[in-house]
Amino acid sequence: MTQHGQTLLYVTHDRAGTSAVRSMGTAELGAGGVPVVLVPGLGAPGYLLRTLERCARSGPARLLDVPGHRDPAGRVCGDTLGALAHTVARWLTDVPGGPVVLAGHSTGAQVALHAAALRPGRVRALVLMAPTFPPRLRRMGPLVGAAFHTAVQESPGVVPAVLPSYLAAGPRRLLACTRSAQADAPEEVLHRVTCPVTVVGAEHDVLSPPGWVRYLAGRATRGRAVVVRGAHAFPHRYPDATAEVLNGVRNAPV
Repeated sequence: MTQHGQTLLYVTHDRAGTSAVRSMGTAELGAGGVPVVLVPGLGAPGYLLRTLERCARSGPARLLDVPGHRDPAGRVCGDTLGALAHTVARWLTDVPGGPVVLAGHSTGAQVALHAAALRPGRVRALVLMAPTFPPRLRRMGPLVGAAFHTAVQESPGVVPAVLPSYLAAGPRRLLACTRSAQADAPEEVLHRVTCPVTVVGAEHDVLSPPGWVRYLAGRATRGRAVVVRGAHAFPHRYPDATAEVLNGVRNAPV
């Protein structure tokens, strides 16, 4: 366990199917309200720790370390979108004991979306934060340009938060995850999700621009769009504002 901010966060390995999925967060998920479960982008959970800590102040919360590039026990699944979604779906089935607020960021939003479609009874509400990729970024050339234009808007502090995971993953695995996310069409999956969906984007995010965020919210059966300040990594730079959105979803009537 570790003291992060003012909240004690635990590192846990939960059995999900035949795997043990590592997570950080509160020790208990079955008491104190609906759990908030976070799924990171590109397998780099560190940049979401600040948001996790804020969510944990108000109730149970976990940040899943999938696929687990830095887990001493080893990775729990492959690096593709499908493998990640099935692992998260198994965790939702075996661990929380009830429905959760499932929130993913970046490629993790795509993972969370597919997991919610696979396990509809285990997701009370779905939050897609800066979901990737709009159709024009499903080719590598435009994606590289958009990543550059977004990067100049980011806080430099996000680099040490993600770099250890990126180095542990290596370029081949990061590229495999990115390619599988580019091949995905989240707008075609949203109709399979019946729970409330909140799509959150940032005003200066070129990877997940506000127009794309609003479009995805409109594709959901029960969707709404929220645009906050910042760029793609807004949960790291503005954890209080991010947690406010997540806790609002947690406390909202279904």
